Amino acid sequence: MSKEKLSAKLEEIGGNAKEVAGKATGDKHKETEGKVDQLKGKAKAAAEDVKDAVSGVIDGLRK
Repeated sequence: MSKEKLSAKLEEIGGNAKEVAGKATGDKHKETEGKVDQLKGKAKAAAEDVKDAVSGVIDGLRK
């Protein structure tokens, strides 16, 4: 797993923790922040997947 994918996954996990903490305390702002962080992490991971796929295609064309 690349550093970027790991960072994205950690952001997603942190967002989940924030969301749970927000729900537990009744803090809607913290809950929403957590959801946003999760979505950002998922988007970053998806971008890394695309980057890996494109690199694979380029490598395949070079051979």
